[in-house]
Amino acid sequence: MDIRIPRTEKKRVVIVGGGFAGIKLVNKIDSRRYQIVLIDRNNYHQFPPLLYQVASAGLEPGSICFPFRKLFHREKDFYFRMADVQQIVPEKNRIVTSIGELDYDYLILAGGTTTNYYGNRAIEEQALPMKEVREAIALRSSLLLNLENALDDEDKQERRALLNVVIVGGGATGVEIAGAIAEMKRFIVPKDYPDLETRMHVYLIEGTDRLLGVMSESASRHAKKYLEEMRVRILLGKRVTDFRDGAVVLDDGQTISTQALIWVSGVTAVRFEGIPKEKTGRGGRILVDAYNRLVGSENIFAVGDLCLQAQPGYPNGHPQVAQVAIQQGRCLARNLNRIAKGESPQEFRYKDYGTMATVGRNKAVADLGKVHFHGFFAWVMWLVIHLRSILGVRNKLAILLDWMWNYLTYDHSSRFIFFRPKKDETMG
Repeated sequence: MDIRIPRTEKKRVVIVGGGFAGIKLVNKIDSRRYQIVLIDRNNYHQFPPLLYQVASAGLEPGSICFPFRKLFHREKDFYFRMADVQQIVPEKNRIVTSIGELDYDYLILAGGTTTNYYGNRAIEEQALPMKEVREAIALRSSLLLNLENALDDEDKQERRALLNVVIVGGGATGVEIAGAIAEMKRFIVPKDYPDLETRMHVYLIEGTDRLLGVMSESASRHAKKYLEEMRVRILLGKRVTDFRDGAVVLDDGQTISTQALIWVSGVTAVRFEGIPKEKTGRGGRILVDAYNRLVGSENIFAVGDLCLQAQPGYPNGHPQVAQVAIQQGRCLARNLNRIAKGESPQEFRYKDYGTMATVGRNKAVADLGKVHFHGFFAWVMWLVIHLRSILGVRNKLAILLDWMWNYLTYDHSSRFIFFRPKKDETMG
């Protein structure tokens, strides 16, 4: 069965994935020259840099989600379908999805990444990932449920496990969620749970010898200092090997009992059946040329986190960050517009605008070229840049008001438990 989208004289561009790259492509491809079809498993675009604030009850999910149909309802010859792509058939210029098949003239894969558990089934079954909004909501519910359950649990060991939060992965996401939960422990828990006798503990485990490995030594050092001041227990050079009998097991034999294992230790590219394994590289990323074309193909492209584009300065591919996806989406859209006019495409060149991470209230680190900032100034820069990046005036205003309220009152207003996650029933 074919997906019911009318064919026109224009060539059809099918974009798989509505992340940063996908959104930029829809906005920049000339719809006067192309028919544009966006396919995504969700009906909304999400803003991953603020997922940790949803998970820690700082923001409502709706503040960082934007429905595709509302975003693009003014676009001409644009179609959205909510579906999973199950297979690509390059020889027929077709894709097979969960709702039917669809022809394409140009196919752009922008599906991003998924959590990498490195083949460890025990961790995959028990851990709480944080790659999507639904996962952030589940994590928030789990943290709040653990606090509720700890109030009446008479077993001291079980109560300790309920109040231990273990975060695996010392990159930007791990540092940010550790800081957010540490502030929750300091400002929220004493007010909401004054009769809670056992203290909450936050652990951050990183397999290398420092946090924020892709950032400067200065950023790493200051992030560690800030987290330690917030009483986060940092374990460097340690790897999690298993989750057994309600406890995280480290490579040195140490165990930490917990019912909240947050896994942000790595990602792997979304796989598509029909892309040969020899055309993928490290982390399952699709090998592309300087124009983001799949190696050996003329009309299949890959952009963002799931592609591996080796260029001078980036022999192992570009960093898997939002700016790469945005710039690749913009460049590819411009190239498709040039091709439609009979002009030659231009090679992609990444411009690094810097890297930032927030650690908590008034605390952040920033690397802008050779200049490194930390503390309050870096935190203000982080707030401004992320607020500007949010789509929609309503969402910008909602987030700004939430941030102002949180800053003035030391309080979070989104402490709702809407459902009981499956993890809550299986862990421990």
